Amino acid sequence: MRLLVVEDDRAIRDFVAQALGEAGFAVDVAADAATALALAVEGVHDALVVDLGLPDRDGLELIEELRRRGVSAPVLILSARRSVEDRVRGLEQGGDDYLPKPFAVAELIARVRALLRRAAGPAAEATTLSVADLELDLVRHEARRGGTLLNLSPREFQILAYLAANAGRVLTRAMILDHVWQMRFDPQTNVVDVHVHRLRGKVDRGRRPPLLHTVRGVGYVLRAGGEP
Repeated sequence: MRLLVVEDDRAIRDFVAQALGEAGFAVDVAADAATALALAVEGVHDALVVDLGLPDRDGLELIEELRRRGVSAPVLILSARRSVEDRVRGLEQGGDDYLPKPFAVAELIARVRALLRRAAGPAAEATTLSVADLELDLVRHEARRGGTLLNLSPREFQILAYLAANAGRVLTRAMILDHVWQMRFDPQTNVVDVHVHRLRGKVDRGRRPPLLHTVRGVGYVLRAGGEP
């Protein structure tokens, strides 16, 4: 799932983005309301984390503008404003949850996941993916093959979830790099190949049929059966 973090303090912004990235989320960042608005209206984010003290516009005004423009993704407000009145105002003006600063990383991640579960609702799209005997729980960030829990890093889980969501479709290295690392493809980097090699060892080693296949010169595909 993809998140947008809106925070003008670079240290806090980098800290939050890193924590959420390590928890398995794809993360975009914005340092001001104008950038956040331009990114959010694209509609690609599953949730937003918004600081109220932005340099060009109050965070509550940004949230109101997002709602007026039809952005329905849930918003977790981060703010040093800790009074009950501030929290109530934040929730009444379009926020879905309110986390005062300073905060614990574990609580931040838990609140984001809770927002995503609530936004999904009972009629939401599936929170699990499966290919053959491989099953992914997108809420718990767990993967099992044949019922056995796979010991995946957050980055490995992101790659596997991306492949599973596009099962049978060949994903290029550039596509994986952009989706998982939010980086433009660099022909000199082998970071995708290294991570997929490790992932294949955890998903396929000692198991049949092989699921993670290399399409030489193109990229990777997750599918049951023989080589594509």
